[in-house]
Amino acid sequence: MSSESSITHICCIGAGYVGGPTCAIIALKCPEITVTVVDLSAERINQWNSDNLPIFELGLDEIVKQRRGRNLFFSTDIKKAILESQLIFVCVNTPTKTYGIGKGSAADLRYLESAARMIASIAETNKIVVEKSTVPVRAAESVLDILSANHRSGVRYQVLSNPEFLAEGTAINDLLNPDRVLIGGEQTEAGHAAINALCSVYEHWVPREKIITMNTWSSELSKLAANAFLAQRISSINSMSAICEATGADVSEVSNAIGRDSRIGPKFLTASLGFGGSCFQKDVLNLVYLSGSLNLPEVAAYWQQVIEMNEFQKRRFVNRIISTLFNTVTNKKIALFGFAFKKDTGDTRESASITVCKYLLEEGAKISIYDPQVKVDQILLWVSFIYFSKLIYVHTVFFFVQCSVLPKLCHAAKAPSML
Repeated sequence: MSSESSITHICCIGAGYVGGPTCAIIALKCPEITVTVVDLSAERINQWNSDNLPIFELGLDEIVKQRRGRNLFFSTDIKKAILESQLIFVCVNTPTKTYGIGKGSAADLRYLESAARMIASIAETNKIVVEKSTVPVRAAESVLDILSANHRSGVRYQVLSNPEFLAEGTAINDLLNPDRVLIGGEQTEAGHAAINALCSVYEHWVPREKIITMNTWSSELSKLAANAFLAQRISSINSMSAICEATGADVSEVSNAIGRDSRIGPKFLTASLGFGGSCFQKDVLNLVYLSGSLNLPEVAAYWQQVIEMNEFQKRRFVNRIISTLFNTVTNKKIALFGFAFKKDTGDTRESASITVCKYLLEEGAKISIYDPQVKVDQILLWVSFIYFSKLIYVHTVFFFVQCSVLPKLCHAAKAPSML
């Protein structure tokens, strides 16, 4: 198995929100390592090789342009990248299943399985395969089984868990200054050698005391648990916001009061429309499914309530808009400031704005949407999804505006909403 000194080439399968920024930072901090990000999508790879990157993160553009063509490459030649690498990051999508067993809660691992089979069919030398995607507990075992069952004679693999803890909008800072780096692997001699090899990469910029090593299953579960705890805090303060509105209390004052308790702390205690993005809901649902499959129904119900509170908050917000506008929004113009799931990102996955739009469209409202980081085509895609999924037909006018006409949008709208 590869040793620390032999990591000269890294391959990353998946040029998305995790793979792109992660490899950009590795290339920046490890100039002696050649980092190649590969993807089946030629369109996405072309975007990474252009002046308009497929994702927006503060500072990412400058880093990519600095290292691209030197020791950072984006390519569709997956075979070449796998053959040359000693270490392979797997950063593919693991969405919630929309079909079959576990529909609506279990993780869909078909892309992870496909990546593993691809590696096994191509690799001719020993490889360290690193899970960066968020996966269910013991997914690494399945990956190793696939690699072992399909490998070429004499080729050996070590599978590590190295979950990402990136917050969109601050991903570059999170990568440069992580709270911790988790690396899980087999507790064997070969497993420890693989863990040390990955540690040696991170040690270029991360203090050794911040790199935590453990067994594979603990690492996989730690990622799910971290996101579930953060989502829980958001649902908790949002539940308090409902009580505050009913009693006359100020939720910001309540949040400040409890956040001053050193045992609790102030983070993730701002009342909002709820959590969105690609991670929180997916990971909590994954935990719900895992608990159910382990015959722990009470645990599953506990975490399911976090999701239900999140949905309740969005519905409650729309109900307040309707109530404020004399119990009807039909043919009324409503401006939505923000379509991404949070500021400083263009990611619209699981955005609360989409849910709000859906409810308002069903009520016959006319929606004006403004977001400086989200492309018009992306908004139109979600709007069309709302229509087709609900089979609703309402005469709605959409205005997609730029910063220069923002005052006009605000003036024309009857009810501007900051999302």
